[in-house]
Amino acid sequence: MPVPQLTEAEREGVLASLPEWTLRADSLAIEREFKFRTFSEAWAFMARVALLAEKQDHHPEWSNVYNRVAITLTTHDAGGLSERDSKLARAIDKLLA
Repeated sequence: MPVPQLTEAEREGVLASLPEWTLRADSLAIEREFKFRTFSEAWAFMARVALLAEKQDHHPEWSNVYNRVAITLTTHDAGGLSERDSKLARAIDKLLA
């Protein structure tokens, strides 16, 4: 079953509720960069995100360079942003609260 893509109004609502995330230039994904004190802290964060992603069966596009982790969320089945992305972004943000 296809996952519905968020409408423009829904995207705006998601962005308003996730102030640390930005809309990618093509409006099909949200992005955020995280910075930690050390590589080990960044890696531990990625491990926690991986567990969330597995539990939600929704996996981020991401990269890690030393103490930085860049995450992009998009739903390929929807061809852009979906509720799955906002749900995972909220869960990721809670890891840092």
